Amino acid sequence: MNPFDYTVAPSVDAAVAALGAAGWPPKVLAGGTTLVDLMRLNVEQPAAVLDINRIPGLDQIDTQRPDELVFGALARMSDVADDPLVRRDYPVLSESLWRAASQQLRNMASLGGNLLQRTRCAYFRDRQYPCNKREPGTGCSALGGLNRGHAVLGASDQCIAVYPGDLAIALVALDASIDVRGASGARTLKVADLHREPGQTPNRETAMAPDELIVRIRVPKSRFGKASTYLKIRDRESYAFAIASAAVALDMNGDVVRDARIAVGGLATRPWRVQAAEQSLLGKPFTTAAAAQAGRLALQGAVTRPQNAFRVELGANTVAEALEIARGRA
Repeated sequence: MNPFDYTVAPSVDAAVAALGAAGWPPKVLAGGTTLVDLMRLNVEQPAAVLDINRIPGLDQIDTQRPDELVFGALARMSDVADDPLVRRDYPVLSESLWRAASQQLRNMASLGGNLLQRTRCAYFRDRQYPCNKREPGTGCSALGGLNRGHAVLGASDQCIAVYPGDLAIALVALDASIDVRGASGARTLKVADLHREPGQTPNRETAMAPDELIVRIRVPKSRFGKASTYLKIRDRESYAFAIASAAVALDMNGDVVRDARIAVGGLATRPWRVQAAEQSLLGKPFTTAAAAQAGRLALQGAVTRPQNAFRVELGANTVAEALEIARGRA
């Protein structure tokens, strides 16, 4: 790990000012569960680190508003996952957090930091291999290397790394938004618009400016909540990234699907909402065949390589099974 300057921000205004100062912006330290790991590997080599953990109010959890759930950016994953109302009325959120990491990591990791974790693969983490995300223009080692765990949706000829988070998949399914603050002021954007596909600039992963800071996450309250689930398939049951996951929420009128929300993870370069799959269910009775068809539609457009082709069928089956679970909860 290289030497770096360490600063503690006492307020959001102070943090924004530090992020917008002349020179290379500092890396923000919240839980540090990804940043510190990448710094130890010398993948991240910041000249400065900005600690935001002492900013008052950013750890709030407010589930009592009539129209939305509000989570501060510093709310810890374990606290939100175990909130009684979240567990009862929004299982897709609780399950996405519980299945994301070990208990130790959940106790440290913040919601804002989890959303902004780097999209990465083993080649990104190992500096002996070329990586366009780490050093633009050097090439993507995964294209001709070991790519079993790489993306089949949203990839480019520059990068095929999978977005590794779980929470963002659930938030996209629930139409959640984030409030951010920067030198230009405050703005709100959909979580679905936060992450970028790699295209020709895989080093640019989000729509946020370098001087912007997430301050809160907003989740609309809706009747989707209870009939929801986050299903995560992984190589081992203990903490591991998904090889396929699905966040599903349903609004049922008897046996008929009035509305549906479906997003997939572990398969794409960003959180991936699949509106064609949602539309296929609307206004029709829920059946196992309809769930299977929605699963197939969710993987439309997938581009595979020899080692990851199995993930298309796995992803489709994951969506179908998640729909069956959500239907049972309706």
